[in-house]
Amino acid sequence: MMEGGGMSDRADRRPHPLLELTRVRVLEFVREPEALFWVFVFPVLLALALGVAFRNRPAERVRVAVTGEGVAVARMAGELGGEPSLEVQRLDPPAAAEALRKGRVDVLVEASGSGLTYRFDPTRPEGTAARLAVDDALQRARGRVDPVETHVLPATGAGGRYIDFLIPGLVGLNLMGSGMWGIGFSVVVARTRKLLKRFAVTPMRRSQYLASYALSRLLFLTPEIAAIVGFGWLVFGVEVRGSLAALTTVSLAGAFAFAGLGLLVAARPTTIEAVSGWMNLVMLPMWVLSGSFFSSDRFPDAFQPVIKLLPLTALNDALRAVMNDGAPLHATWSELLVLAVWGAASFVLALKLFRWK
Repeated sequence: MMEGGGMSDRADRRPHPLLELTRVRVLEFVREPEALFWVFVFPVLLALALGVAFRNRPAERVRVAVTGEGVAVARMAGELGGEPSLEVQRLDPPAAAEALRKGRVDVLVEASGSGLTYRFDPTRPEGTAARLAVDDALQRARGRVDPVETHVLPATGAGGRYIDFLIPGLVGLNLMGSGMWGIGFSVVVARTRKLLKRFAVTPMRRSQYLASYALSRLLFLTPEIAAIVGFGWLVFGVEVRGSLAALTTVSLAGAFAFAGLGLLVAARPTTIEAVSGWMNLVMLPMWVLSGSFFSSDRFPDAFQPVIKLLPLTALNDALRAVMNDGAPLHATWSELLVLAVWGAASFVLALKLFRWK
């Protein structure tokens, strides 16, 4: 009797399977230097590189090539030379045409007795803007009087820099990558090593095994976000204009959604090559469409309903609303709903499709 009671007491003191599995997931992660680099260091390096490359700079000077008849081109070059926003080159016609073709100048102006001719590439925004700037300078130099007096007031709104747009996008990308690659690869590696077959005969539910991956991801959420957001604040002055509670909630919803997707993608593949293919199939469209590096509004209107339903789009939009616009949490309810649906549906499907071997 006493012996049996002792065994029962020891069984009661055993840790809960979910907690023990989560502890193992955490230890696996912190013992992998490569994983720590990709989750914490790489996003910071990417933010540094892109933040420096697209930092706020004074407007670039418009590059202008002038060519044509002697007196007319000399007059035009003098009129344009006094404009500080223009960089004027006086070239012969073949050299000017070659410079325009190779993009060394933005607009070519040909002067003749009958007037001026502008040559530029209308498919390049720089060309159109250069033509307007040069024409405005020449018209004013030759006596044009504007019928309406205008004033220029620079407007540099808070949160409007590229780095302010970029940091939330990098947070979203990192949550997607660490959620999907970190979970998906770990599950498939365990399957290829026949570890899942051993887990299958233990007193552990399938749901507990899958939930341990999602829970371990959430434990690293705070340092993961703090690394990127903190770097943006220290180096580039990126501010979180909304509440930290709202930022944390949105990030939790994103981590949950991508943990579910990672589990779903890893539910069946038995090789690293197979899960890599599925991961790329799921993630690459969101890399391009979901507005991490540039606005998703650039895509045609017909694509927008589908783009808005992607989990990374919802996460990026919600993060930017909180960080850049100072939006309260309830203002992001539609994005949170998209993330919740993706996370719940993915986890349920993963639970049904998952196999141990």
